[in-house]
Amino acid sequence: MQKRLEIGQIINTFGIKGEVKVFPLTDNINRFDDLEKVYIKAKKDSKLYYIESIKYHKNMVLIKFKDINTVEQAELLRNSYIEIDREQAIPLKEGEYFIADLIGLDVYTDEDKLIGKVDDIYNTGANDIYVVKDELGKQTLLPGIKDVIKKVDLNEGKIFVHLIPGLI
Repeated sequence: MQKRLEIGQIINTFGIKGEVKVFPLTDNINRFDDLEKVYIKAKKDSKLYYIESIKYHKNMVLIKFKDINTVEQAELLRNSYIEIDREQAIPLKEGEYFIADLIGLDVYTDEDKLIGKVDDIYNTGANDIYVVKDELGKQTLLPGIKDVIKKVDLNEGKIFVHLIPGLI
């Protein structure tokens, strides 16, 4: 399991005083209110930043970091990801998982046939879509609904699914 979780991506600067506009990668946008510090990951490097203020604007998070005081300094953070330590994460309910923990898990049918590995998960609004790739790179898209996703076993590194008719 990863030590840190991504909760947002810096997509742009905002204003002239060093604020950044963040696209949230979390179900609860207000979770930023409780943060005092975050890591900003650019390429392979992560650096600790302290938060000075948080605001919200059109489903985006506006963050002012301490010691980032100009638009030029903020510009250097563009396209970086905001990460938190796993201990700072909001506790999950039963049956909920962090996407970072699901990526790379083997996906098996309920007949124990390997379909591939979870390559990505994205949200359509109605439900998540699991992108599963086999060893040849063929993608299978599975809806993240209870009728399809039957069991997630993080310890074994496996997800068991039921392929309803017409799905593949």
